[in-house]
Amino acid sequence: MRSRIKTLAATVSLITAGLVPVRLTAQEQSAKQDKKEHHRYKLLDVGTLGGPNSYFTNVLFPLTNNDLATGTADTGVAVSPPSCFFDCFAADAFLWQNGVLTDLRPLPGDIGSNPSQINSKGVVAGVSLNHLDPVTFLPAFTAVVWKDGQIIDLGTFGGTFSYASAINNRDQVVGFALNATPDSFDLGDFCQNFPMPTQMRAFIWQRGVLRDLGTLGGTDSCALFVNDRGQTAGNSFTNSIVNPTTGLPTLHPFLWDDDKMMDLGTLGGTLAFVNGINSRGQVAGTSTLAGDQSSHPFVWDQGKLTDLGTLGGNFVEVIGLNDAGEVVGKAQLPGSATLHAFLAKKNASMIDLGSLEGEPCSVAININAKVQIVGFSDDCSGNNQHAFLWEDGRISDLNGFIPAGSNFTLTQALFINDRGEIAAQGVLPNGDQRAVLMIPCGEGEEGCEAENTNSVTRRSSARGGPLSLMRPFRHGPGDRYRNRAQY
Repeated sequence: MRSRIKTLAATVSLITAGLVPVRLTAQEQSAKQDKKEHHRYKLLDVGTLGGPNSYFTNVLFPLTNNDLATGTADTGVAVSPPSCFFDCFAADAFLWQNGVLTDLRPLPGDIGSNPSQINSKGVVAGVSLNHLDPVTFLPAFTAVVWKDGQIIDLGTFGGTFSYASAINNRDQVVGFALNATPDSFDLGDFCQNFPMPTQMRAFIWQRGVLRDLGTLGGTDSCALFVNDRGQTAGNSFTNSIVNPTTGLPTLHPFLWDDDKMMDLGTLGGTLAFVNGINSRGQVAGTSTLAGDQSSHPFVWDQGKLTDLGTLGGNFVEVIGLNDAGEVVGKAQLPGSATLHAFLAKKNASMIDLGSLEGEPCSVAININAKVQIVGFSDDCSGNNQHAFLWEDGRISDLNGFIPAGSNFTLTQALFINDRGEIAAQGVLPNGDQRAVLMIPCGEGEEGCEAENTNSVTRRSSARGGPLSLMRPFRHGPGDRYRNRAQY
């Protein structure tokens, strides 16, 4: 089955579009706008829990609008195989507040923990990692919530795994949990990139009760996003009939609202999945077209599914969504395998955000209410990554804001909140990874760095590089235990 998925992905990757829609480049957007003075930033190394590394890369929404952050950091506890997956240190989730790092420890007897999202009250949803699963050869995980200094086990539906994907400000948690029924089809690639030994079911947890949300008619479902209204978005098989183009049953996105699971449909293909929900109940995602040989981004709004178009190629994937319904991600350029970051919204042409000079590929990961967009550029093979900020039609290398003499290279900008604060991933010369915050600050403020225009790079017209598998861009515990291709 997995080989069929890979075959589909390779097919999608190699096809280029015959029709090229009108599109706006980043330069064309910039020419229409007055130049504005760009920001000054203070760079904060979040630190670790005693080991060498810390990460924001494994968190869906790592940063709030009120100075709270969550991620994963190595402890000083060395581990040995088979528990040694990355750097042979046990790693725990952390809560960062006012410069203080608090260890969010796993359940008693477990080997580590990983967060998925933090809400504005500092309540964190995630997983506790325990024994090595004999089927997946990865740590089994249990959905948990850290609240008021305590860890709460959310349980399962009788199976071995459960995963808390997201939490809202009402402390409602969504995710998926396994039951004990052997699974004929694996939805893991469209939930957390893990193979699953038994059936998974979407859940919502509130006030201590884990509720099975059911499916759209198939065997498996997972809930991935929840807004403050309790509206939940996820993915579900609709039947158990294998499609020859994908090797899987038909997969549709769903919206669970008012105690009902609503099928959001597709753009004509048999494979579609969600990548976000906003406070207005709009859902964004990616869908194949008829024949499953190309993919387009979509926004679902009040019963209508809208195709957001392409940059001229056949492969597009949504990654981020803001409350205005504006979508970002990565899209194939016409006649090329190159991917560029994009900005799209209903009833408008998709905007090519470009890439940094010398790095022909780019990915937009997150967008805030001010239409500030963050992501990274690289060589299309996951090498030479540099974090970027795009705003006002201009793409900037965030390494241009690093203090002179700093040892950091910022490789990925992963999240930007509505205050313009950025959660990024940095690397030190010795290869150690660090979770980094970039905080906008005022003129003359201590530790504040202006943009160094000599180190800021611009859009490149270079071409080339392979495409990624068509699967959701999801952060989760799997990122630390397997090498995931970004393209």
